[in-house]
Amino acid sequence: MTLDEVRGLAEAIRGEVGKAVVGQQEIVDHLLVALFARGHVLLEGPPGTAKTFLAQSFATALGLDFGRIQFTPDLMPGDILGSNLFNFQTSQFTLTRGAIFHDLLLADEINRTPPKTQAALLEAMQERRVTLDGQTHPLSERFMVIATQNPIENQGVYPLPEAQLDRFAFKLLVGYPDHAEEARIVARYGDGGVGAKPADLGVMAVADADTLAQAVAATGAVTLSDSVVDYIVRLVRASRESADLIAGASPRAAVLLAIAARARAAIEARDYVLPDDVKALAPAVLRHRMVLSPAAEIEGRQAEAIVADLIARTDSPR
Repeated sequence: MTLDEVRGLAEAIRGEVGKAVVGQQEIVDHLLVALFARGHVLLEGPPGTAKTFLAQSFATALGLDFGRIQFTPDLMPGDILGSNLFNFQTSQFTLTRGAIFHDLLLADEINRTPPKTQAALLEAMQERRVTLDGQTHPLSERFMVIATQNPIENQGVYPLPEAQLDRFAFKLLVGYPDHAEEARIVARYGDGGVGAKPADLGVMAVADADTLAQAVAATGAVTLSDSVVDYIVRLVRASRESADLIAGASPRAAVLLAIAARARAAIEARDYVLPDDVKALAPAVLRHRMVLSPAAEIEGRQAEAIVADLIARTDSPR
């Protein structure tokens, strides 16, 4: 697949998602980058902003096998991964696969379940495999997690630990639509069509497993120059030296930022990465990997403002 074909595929996916979801173009663009970079995404936003519906529409447009887990306080790891159950007829243990065995997994309200259950996703997200009773079971090469969480509620939730957050390539903030977009939403769904499925709204699959594999492979043709690599490293290391942060981003963040920048260039049919690719993706890659200092929290500083300062203070290649 050529880079022009990758751009055409991305445009087709955007068009299909747009049939069901009003607005959220920047979120969709980041989802596409994460898809071609083989990364996972955490969506954070208030209820009713179409986070779940967006993930469903995205999976439908990709033609991927879609699974959803509604995370609750009583959810157990076995409910996600599956378990070996004894079959009395055959006198053998049989694997009952959990909901994680899908191409695209929606982990809905992931912060509503205890850390023990959250941790069940760690191996799957990092290595795309699941270990049950000492046996390793591979997941799809296209396996991708889109998790959602509500930032408003602080009772009955379990904040994701840093190790879990670090598995997500992006943390995206889903906000409220503007006036015009909200009017379009009301006009489109105000007749009772809120529960409609993406397919009912005309969303069709414009890709398949082979097409997506070719698109991912095509990103390997994108050149990442030494100067851009140096810029990424300096930017990430600057987060560890900031007085506003207790902890900055890890080397994994630098690697993911480089991979995502290549994917963004491929989507734009460029065979080289620009510093602007890095700058555009840095907030989504870094915001959930930084721990603010007490002084920064007292001052009400936001992670996005700190990332913007890091970008402004770090010289980029020309």
